[in-house]
Amino acid sequence: MKLVLLVPHDEKGQYENQLLSDYKALGLKEHLSDDHELVIINNDEDLDEHLEDVEVVISSPFLPSYITKDRMEKAPNLKLSITAGVGSDHVDLAAAQEKDISVVEVTGSNQVSTAEHAVTTMFLLLRNFQEGNRQAREGEWDLPKVGNNAYDIEGKTIGIMGFGKIGNMVAERIKPFGVNILHYDPQKKEDTEISKAAESFDTLLEESDVVTVHVPLSNSTEGLFDKETLNKMKEGSYLINVARGAVVDRDALVDAINTEGHIRAYGGDVWDKQPAPSDHPWRNLTHTKSAMVPHMGGMTVDAQRRIEDGVKDLLDTYIKGEKFPDEHVIVQHGEVSSSYTQ
Repeated sequence: MKLVLLVPHDEKGQYENQLLSDYKALGLKEHLSDDHELVIINNDEDLDEHLEDVEVVISSPFLPSYITKDRMEKAPNLKLSITAGVGSDHVDLAAAQEKDISVVEVTGSNQVSTAEHAVTTMFLLLRNFQEGNRQAREGEWDLPKVGNNAYDIEGKTIGIMGFGKIGNMVAERIKPFGVNILHYDPQKKEDTEISKAAESFDTLLEESDVVTVHVPLSNSTEGLFDKETLNKMKEGSYLINVARGAVVDRDALVDAINTEGHIRAYGGDVWDKQPAPSDHPWRNLTHTKSAMVPHMGGMTVDAQRRIEDGVKDLLDTYIKGEKFPDEHVIVQHGEVSSSYTQ
């Protein structure tokens, strides 16, 4: 069996804790028997060289292999796409369904890491940390410039779009700071002990000082935060996205921040597409209005360990011809999980 693994390059293993790299390769070099051929690539384009005989493709949302319909047509032996992490929007799920290619992920592997990253981003934005850090590094000392856009989180209304496990974790982590928490999720319309269910999506937008996004990329969420949606948000509010970059309209966000000033600032770690090109307009949001980083929210060492264990388990299940646990399945036997079709 031929497997292709797409991971970042780590020459000579200089990043000793980085498991998602060609040096460590998620431990698969040692885990797989000699009966299997493991090919490691560092660039999505390199996958094309192996389409003719590849059976399993493994990549992460942080550096994905885009499994398009065209590539599936050229890969007659492809049977399995494993996401080393969570989320499979880099795979054409309809085409995978048509060609009976299984798509699985390591569900839950980076939920804690992603929730913590969202909360961290809230504090960075509200306290205008980026400006203060810039001054410290560049030898300045202009406190009014920092304080002019620094706010306490206490008393603010935090709106959580998507109230699954990560959304719940965010709520649990920020509740002790004396915030009001709203959530909107078509599947979670009831109040909880820590969060009140917003009457509608518009209510969430209009009442929240911070909106943090925790929804999968699907037909109903792609481009959800477009010009119309952004204009409904409270004047001077913050938007945080640690879900998928394509949930937010790229150019509409730039206008809302840089041109109109309706949104105070944007933060997160997801882009459309990834890796983000050097001329991506979100790179040009001023440092006081952005807490954007590469897709690193779910890339903690702890998360990588869970991802490694999960990928090995999924591979072992496939090699043994056993059934994948339902919680890890995105596409199997020609059917797509309902959470990816809504």
